[in-house]
Amino acid sequence: MSTLLLNGQEIEFEPGQTILQVAKAHGVHIPTLCHLQDADHKEVCRICVVEIKGSDRLLPACATPAVKGMEIQTDSSRVREARKIIIEMLVATGQHTCFAWDRPREGWTGAHVRAANRPWHQIMCPADGDCRLQELVREYGVDTTDLVPQDFEFPLDDEHPLMVRDFSRCILCGRCVAACNQVQVNLAIPYPYGRREEKPLPQGWFPLADYDQCVHCGECVQACPVGALFEKRAFGLARAGETNKVLTTCAYCGVGCQMWLHVKDGRVVKVTGVENAVPNRGRLCVKGRFGYDFIHSPDRLTVPLIKENGTFREASWDEALDHVAGRFAQILRAHGPRSLAGLSSARVTNEENYLMQKLVRTGFKSNNIDHCARLCHASTVAGLAASFGSGAMTNSIAEMEDADAFIVIGSNTTEAHPVLSTFVKRAVIHNGAELVVIDPRRIPLVAHAAVWLRQRPGTDIAVINGLMHVIIRENLADEPFIAERCENYDALQKVVASYTPERVEALSGIPAEDLIRAARIYGRAGKAMILYAMGITQHSCGTDNVKSLGNLAMLTGNVGRLSTGVNPLRGQNNVQGACDMGALPNVFPGYQVVTDGGIRSKFEAFWKAPLDAEVGLALTEMLPAAAEGRIKGLFILGENPVVSDPDSHHVSDALKNLGFLVVQDIFLTETGRLADVVLPAACFAEKDGTFTNTERRVQRVRKAVEPPGQARADWRILTDLANRMGLGWRYDSPESIFEEIAALTPSYGGISYKRLERESLQWPCPSADHPGTLFLHKDRFTRGKGVFFPVEHQDPFELPDDAYPMILTTGRLLYQYHTRTMTGRCEGVNALAPLAEVELNPSDATRLQLVHGDRARLTTRRGSITVHVQVTERVKAGVVFMPFHYAEAAANILTVPALDPVAKIPEFKVCAVRVEKES
Repeated sequence: MSTLLLNGQEIEFEPGQTILQVAKAHGVHIPTLCHLQDADHKEVCRICVVEIKGSDRLLPACATPAVKGMEIQTDSSRVREARKIIIEMLVATGQHTCFAWDRPREGWTGAHVRAANRPWHQIMCPADGDCRLQELVREYGVDTTDLVPQDFEFPLDDEHPLMVRDFSRCILCGRCVAACNQVQVNLAIPYPYGRREEKPLPQGWFPLADYDQCVHCGECVQACPVGALFEKRAFGLARAGETNKVLTTCAYCGVGCQMWLHVKDGRVVKVTGVENAVPNRGRLCVKGRFGYDFIHSPDRLTVPLIKENGTFREASWDEALDHVAGRFAQILRAHGPRSLAGLSSARVTNEENYLMQKLVRTGFKSNNIDHCARLCHASTVAGLAASFGSGAMTNSIAEMEDADAFIVIGSNTTEAHPVLSTFVKRAVIHNGAELVVIDPRRIPLVAHAAVWLRQRPGTDIAVINGLMHVIIRENLADEPFIAERCENYDALQKVVASYTPERVEALSGIPAEDLIRAARIYGRAGKAMILYAMGITQHSCGTDNVKSLGNLAMLTGNVGRLSTGVNPLRGQNNVQGACDMGALPNVFPGYQVVTDGGIRSKFEAFWKAPLDAEVGLALTEMLPAAAEGRIKGLFILGENPVVSDPDSHHVSDALKNLGFLVVQDIFLTETGRLADVVLPAACFAEKDGTFTNTERRVQRVRKAVEPPGQARADWRILTDLANRMGLGWRYDSPESIFEEIAALTPSYGGISYKRLERESLQWPCPSADHPGTLFLHKDRFTRGKGVFFPVEHQDPFELPDDAYPMILTTGRLLYQYHTRTMTGRCEGVNALAPLAEVELNPSDATRLQLVHGDRARLTTRRGSITVHVQVTERVKAGVVFMPFHYAEAAANILTVPALDPVAKIPEFKVCAVRVEKES
């Protein structure tokens, strides 16, 4: 540590810090306009100039290193006068109407402005009251009396569905460029940024965004310190200070971004990221920032519905819950516990998942409880638990920026986990990390890859075995780690010995030299991370795929250390939490197995109810059981299996065959339309609780607005239903439920709402003084020693043939989420991807006489759909890709229901398909 004098006070600082960083660390305010967190962007506005003894000029605090013995004045008269001149220059340029004209009347909205004589952007600045330049004018007493707007034709980009770019207010600080290019690493705003002293005239100063590169994340909007960039729909709804800001957790993917919900008059009017908060550090994606319309959608369920003679009618809560409790009790008496089942949800809170599995186990009296993890990461839980002893992400998002290398396999990270992908891209761009992408499609992350391995779908084991073959052959294996911490290595060596690069090329189509280069990148890295998602798990050999990745990490010693590990990326906001809470047929909360008598006795004593000793049915077993008549009653909480499950026609038939179906949700989904009773639930913005994100981080969810109509929080509905079933629950808040979770779940034992008010915590966190666990398996694996599981390449269940000559694979889009229940009701976001499209290679399109925009018929052995064609090089010849989000062209009508024998997960990623031009 070194010392310097800051405004006459001696303080300590770390060598390498700038004056701005030192001042901020010690609570000394230095104003800035261009400085941006997590970006190397500085010396543009020069508002942050300070006076340093011995220097004949003022120096920018953002770019000047702190030096031992420095004497710095941050607010001297010389400094203030310089800042005042700079502020005057900024206000004198552009059209900063808050100073030049009278402000609009209080209560004016966008509609009032549009009806006024002047253009709206000249009258009502969207940043009025929340503008950094405006604040500085007041702070430094700048006289704006004689300032008039510049008489230029400034560009105005008002065509974007979500954002407006009004360059008349731009101060050329460059924060939007830095936010796009350095923070989110999307490279959509041209760089270098023009300066005012350059020619030509104003239009040349303001490069518009490249919308082919833009992912509409709105990071530029949040970075803008004035009113040059703003959210279109939020304009005129509320001025600064008129909203109540509620801190909560995003309800989309599993990253768990922290966000502010801005609330006025009982409505969410805007969403912004929370600066410095983990895990997202203020960053949001297009869905998190702009996808909030669904909260107040007129389509929301507002009253309970009971179906009579094929038609829904409204009912009171008492009637609906009495009816549900009575019918379930009737089925239980007539057919026994195995005739009832429940599906919990990755979108509701931990507390609600806990209650749902408890209701099934104590009320239905069986372990027939599951949720959508069965369709996405069941093979992760099974595979990593077998290899390491824990089926969760081993490391943390923040560690990614410090990794030396990555293997990203089966994960379209920039579209499925956009904010998490920024950490990977920043590691590559800023820190020189090397990235290996293994994916059949040219996903956006390929642009940042050192090597792209484009395998045939369904050949992942062969590719991973090939990587291990090269690593062992070239002596890159971590022999001391293997000897000390692993077992069964000899068996692995024997299996991978035959997976030469040449054999792998024949199996997968990956050139041998590319495989070798990728193996060297991973094998030589000091710290290497594996990231994967459903491109690995959704196979009939998904568990073996996951075990193979565990083998690769252990082989190189890349587990149990910072910035290493095997990291499954969870696709929904609380799928990790739903697993943790025991919404699975084989485990209680905390992955405590139901077949263990001692564990079962613990839960029986706490819950005061006898518990089933046998493993229940998985989701992919429940629906066939319903079709066969073995399952008579089903309670579905916040899931839409008619669209999300494979072989959708079979799913619908199975649900129709039930004696009694209850669906609890926020919208009347395709599944809900088949129900006998529909219960209206509150969404994430309308209740309290917790979510657990993909890195095992438990975070608070906070109520911001009231539910619509008579809709209720899921935990209240479940409690009321349980009591009608005679279970005697006494929960008065989500906090009281969480206390029970912590008492029964060792990995959550030290977590409480009181602690979560101060900080989020990663499990395992076994005691109140435990700080939480950043990464797993530090000194030993959870199971003791890690186990190598040698596995052989296996062909997919269904391969192309003469009748169905192409391969269909499915996945996600950036602009839609799951079955579009939410994003389909978000006008601006939905407009970015409103139609289902199938991606077709140009050579296949030519052969099939299809052009971009045509409609094609896709047919498999399960069914047929018609969809628009997108001709693109993203897919290779012989492969077609289709997103699964769209009910009107449901990809899962086509997908095969073949299951992984261990995890019971379906093979969504490979099936044989025929593509024909729709006549």
